[in-house]
Amino acid sequence: MGTWNSRGLRGSTLEDMINMTNINYREKNLALIQKIPTPITPVRIDQESRHITLAYFDKQSTVDYIGTVQGIPICFDAKECAVKTFPMMNIHEHQIKFMEDFEKQGGISFIILFFTSLNETYYIPFQDIKRFYERSISGGRKSFTYDEINKDYRLNAAPGALIHYLEGIQRDLNEREN
Repeated sequence: MGTWNSRGLRGSTLEDMINMTNINYREKNLALIQKIPTPITPVRIDQESRHITLAYFDKQSTVDYIGTVQGIPICFDAKECAVKTFPMMNIHEHQIKFMEDFEKQGGISFIILFFTSLNETYYIPFQDIKRFYERSISGGRKSFTYDEINKDYRLNAAPGALIHYLEGIQRDLNEREN
């Protein structure tokens, strides 16, 4: 079990943008996506502010979001990166396994990665995540770089969708067909 503190809030801006996008997608009947909360057990609570200041994770989380887009099951994680190199240690083995199993069941798994210093957001297909992961566990590079990702998967804003990831899913589906 890990401990929780304010470090867990690092990705909240990205998650807020995704959450707003998900509301819009739902209102337009495009997708039904749910944020999966990580169950925690509070250990210390600031009595004055009533905020949790220390907690333990009850179990390992899988991914941040799960749902369906026009009948296609999807799951994804939201990640932020301040530099042009993303450490694979930020994607845990149990998350890779969950996404892999999800794909075996006919779903689509991916990561939405926001490069904060560049103000650019990308859809990273599971096949790329798996390739980077396998490289890292077989003695190769333990990260992937901005230069290694497919720039065709850059996500832009659209009316009502701050992180319009449906475009990434469509591109991913098209590439899987070819």
